[in-house]
Amino acid sequence: MKKTALLLWYKKHGRHELPWRNTNNAYHIYLSEIMLQQTQVKTVLERFYFQFLEKFPSFESLCAAKESDVLKAWEGLGYYTRARNIHKTANIIQKKLPSNVKELLELPGIGPSTANAIACFAFGKEVPILDANVKRILYRYYKIKTAKDKELWLLSHKLFSSYKKHAYAYNQALMDLGSQVCTSKKPLCTLCPFNEDCEGKNEASSYPEKKPKKEKELRKRQLVIYKYKDKYALFQNENNLLKGLWSFKQYQVLKDELYDTYLGEIKHEYSHISLRAKIYLRCVSKDHFKSWFNKDEISALALSKIDHKALALEKKYNEG
Repeated sequence: MKKTALLLWYKKHGRHELPWRNTNNAYHIYLSEIMLQQTQVKTVLERFYFQFLEKFPSFESLCAAKESDVLKAWEGLGYYTRARNIHKTANIIQKKLPSNVKELLELPGIGPSTANAIACFAFGKEVPILDANVKRILYRYYKIKTAKDKELWLLSHKLFSSYKKHAYAYNQALMDLGSQVCTSKKPLCTLCPFNEDCEGKNEASSYPEKKPKKEKELRKRQLVIYKYKDKYALFQNENNLLKGLWSFKQYQVLKDELYDTYLGEIKHEYSHISLRAKIYLRCVSKDHFKSWFNKDEISALALSKIDHKALALEKKYNEG
């Protein structure tokens, strides 16, 4: 295979318009890499990247912010540990990201592939990456059913060695190739610049070996919207899943008849949990709870999606 084939493909078909590819601002590149962990490019672009930068244009602004404000800006993007890690990172480094992989790896929320991506894209380091797209390409190119990350890193370095002087374009090209051509379903092998030498091209969909899907844990809850006049009782989460976000009260088992009004049922999917929640409304006295918020105050807080859905049910009920 001519190594120019991949680079020519990228020149013609690459996603050069992505804003984080048209800057050398390390903060912008770092932010994009964190946001793109487990979130699609389209979602990040349309709803979060520019909005977050408008609110927090630099590490200094992040450092000066409260964690609750960062969580609010992240609201809806999910995987909130990323937001907390961004805030922690800003407080650790203050102004400037380190440029070498070793120091980047010491920062919260940055693993080997993210560290290499930041080092390459922001600082011009000649290092390969190993995100989900690159892994899929390696499995097929070398015709491998399964492999541990350690083995995949060795293969990543092996393929990268021919492109070391073009590290930036090579890494971006692989990500685009995996997202546009070497896709998980129905790969377009005839359009691939690796087609000539790819060992798994005739049966690409068989690589990597499909892992059986883990059955999600089903959680049934009763969520109660406690209300006093025009104010709502909210509680700040302390568990890891939604730590720092505000929520209505949830219970595992309570009798329906205890509550004044049944509003409906909400279904919500997390990565490893299927949540089914019955929503109730109950009016109580002010001394029942400590923290009460009206709707204007709630709009400034970071709530999980299920709590926004619960509020929508209450609004629908009020509108008759």
